[in-house]
Formats: sequence, C-alpha cells, structure tokens
Amino acid sequence: MPVKTTLTLLTFVALLFLPQLAPALKNYQTVDRDTIVKVLDLPVPKPASPPEAAVPRAVPARAPSHLIDPQHELDHFYAALLQGGPVRILHYGDSPTTGDLITADARQMFQRDFGDAGAGFVLIARPWAWYNHRGVEMDASGWNIDIAGIAQAKDGMHGLGGVSFIGSPGAAARWRLRNAPQEVIEIAYLAQPGGGEFQVDAGDQTLGTVSTAAEAKTPGYASFHVPADARIFSVRVTKGVVRLYGAEFSRNNAGVIYSSLGINGANITLLSRSFNPRHWTAELRHYHPDLVIVNYGTNESGYPAFVDTTWPGEVRETVRRLHAALPESSVLLMSPMDRGERKMSGEIQTTPVLPRLVQLEAEAARQTGAAFFNTFEAMGGEGTMSRWYAAEPRLVSADFIHPLPAGAKIVGELLYRGLRDGYNDYKLRQLKTGVSR
Repeated sequence: MPVKTTLTLLTFVALLFLPQLAPALKNYQTVDRDTIVKVLDLPVPKPASPPEAAVPRAVPARAPSHLIDPQHELDHFYAALLQGGPVRILHYGDSPTTGDLITADARQMFQRDFGDAGAGFVLIARPWAWYNHRGVEMDASGWNIDIAGIAQAKDGMHGLGGVSFIGSPGAAARWRLRNAPQEVIEIAYLAQPGGGEFQVDAGDQTLGTVSTAAEAKTPGYASFHVPADARIFSVRVTKGVVRLYGAEFSRNNAGVIYSSLGINGANITLLSRSFNPRHWTAELRHYHPDLVIVNYGTNESGYPAFVDTTWPGEVRETVRRLHAALPESSVLLMSPMDRGERKMSGEIQTTPVLPRLVQLEAEAARQTGAAFFNTFEAMGGEGTMSRWYAAEPRLVSADFIHPLPAGAKIVGELLYRGLRDGYNDYKLRQLKTGVSR
C-alpha cells in the first residue's frame, strides 16, 4: 500500500478514537469499541435446510361467519348455484324489504357473480309510497288494494307477495325497466267464478288478453315472451272485475332471480296465519324457489310478552309450512337488525328484548332444521344503531330502526358474503367427498 494512503488511514483511525483518549472530547465520540466487535463478528448465515417433502393436506372448510347451518339445509340452494340455474330466491320481510333495501344490494351481488336471470317479482302497484324495486319504475291507477294481515278479503288468497289488486275497466299498471332487457313477463292473478279480463302490452304491442273466469278460486298465471327491445310493460282491465297479484320478469338464461317480498309493518304471523295454506303452497310451488328467506322480528321486538310466549311457535309454524310446501327447497331464517331506542339520558341503546328474540329464533331454526343468519351480530351486535346514527354518513334514520341506503348496503353485503362463504364451503365438501353435483 502507498505510504500516503497508509498515513491517511492511520490518521483517520486516530481521529476516530481520539475522543475516547481525551475526556474533553468525549461528546464528539462517533465509534464504540463494543460496536466494532459486534460488526466484525457478523453471524454467517447457515445454508437453508432442504425443504420437507410436500405433504398433501385437506383444505379446511371455513365456517361462514354468522351463518349457522349444521344440518346443511342450504345445500339445495348451493347445488342450484353450482349448476347455474336459473336460481330463484324469495325474500320475505317487513318495511326495509318493502323498499327493496338490503334485498336490492344482495340481488346485485348475486347477479354480478352468478348471472342475471331476471328482475323478479314486482307488485301490480305501490301499496305504500315507498314501495320500490330497484331498476323498475312503476305507476298505476284505479286499483282497490287489499293487504294480507289487514285484508278485507278473508279468504287468505294473497298471492306470492301478500297483496291483492282488484280492478275493473279503467284500472291499469305500467312498469318501465331500466336495466337488462327481459324476455318473459308473467302476470299472476286469481282465477275465480265471474272473473273479468285484462290485457298485457309491451310498448305499443299487445301480447295478449287473459280471462280470469274459472269454476273455483285458484292461482292463475299468464306468461308472454316479449320483444327484444321492450322496456315498457302495462296491464289494463278490459272487462269485468279482476284480482291481480304481480308480474315476474325473467330472462331465458342461467343466473339468479331475487324477488323482494316485503309487507310494511309485517310480523311473522303474516306467513304463519294470514296466508291460506293451500293457496300459498300452490303459489310457492309455481315459482319453485331454491331458497326462501324469512326476515322478520323488528316489529315483534316492540312487544316483549309476544316474543317470550308466541314468537318461537310462530317461527316454527312458518318453517313447517315452507318445508311442507317445498320439501326440496332451502329455508333461511334471517334475524332482524339491531333496533335502538333513546333513553332519558339521551343515550341510544339496543331494545332490551331484541337479543333474546334473536336467540329464540336461532333455537327455532335448530329445532326445525332451517338455516339461520344472525344479522344482529353480523352488523356489530348491541349498540350498532347508536354507532350507525353517529356515523358520517349516517347509516340509520332517526327512528334507529330503518336503515338508510348506505346502511342497507352493509347488511345486504353481509348476507351475501355469508351465503357466498357457505357456497364455497359446500364446494369444498363436494371435493372432499368426491361428489359432483
């Protein structure tokens, strides 16, 4: 090494250690002897051990969050999804369902991932100003509207959606579909002695005229293929008196049809008591759903005595009716959301009876073999509505009951994710057992 270079290195080293030799310069110390030892004693990495031979392991099936289905009640629904469909879902519920809240978001996600087989069932007219089906504009006039539970007609024949529309010449209904074109429109009505006639149009084209006259009261259906570019559909009474229920829009392809069947203010007794069993059975079998979701409890939670004495039995009776009518279909009990109430202190707390109602519903599901989705816990459990009301943007209205669209979307996504996880679990079980459906 050249002399100048050697002298330069020695001078540099001396300067580094000078603060340790001269106490007056200790604040300028930059090197510690112990650190040098550690740096010079760097550990030499050992060569990696050879990888162990790959051992095939069974992929564990992840239990769906908040979805309880120990008896695999939902397997029929999952099998239908796997086969491609069309897969029909009927979702019964109260006021949020009436406005197509929660259901519209779940529908959108199912149709995004599994295909769009149609808009589904829509009532003839709006029984309530807030009745809605996302993607369908509607207006109507001239109808006498009869709602299950408070109906003037005591025969219990309320169709699939729980509402009858009685009209004479001049009564009309009109729908405009904003989304994917539909290929079939089917009008549901009551065939009865002395029944009148109605006409179905697609745009300016008449699809047909239907007579509702029959020897006895029975469910009736009139189905029509529609022009490819049709977006506007209408029904009008042309003769006598008719009793209509609704229209189902569908497409001739695989995918999901998700119908929202909400009745404002409804509770579980709508299905366990108000519907004529034979008539409802015939309606259910005609639509042949792969999954029926029963989503009540919010209105019942305001009556603790009803919850403790009557609620479980009515839930069991509803599931019994569904299993009797649809032995091959899946039934899912969906608990209500959280419900808040403001205390004298100003604090918003969960209605005391609600957690107990959810537990009783879960037990009824276990006893009847139905699947159970715990909406209450999935959305956060006690105090959720307090947090939702304070959120930005706000997720629930000032009654601490009805979700705003952003809150409804959260619940719809939770329901969809629970069922999607259950579907993935089903596919893993099929792979494990070697069964292909």
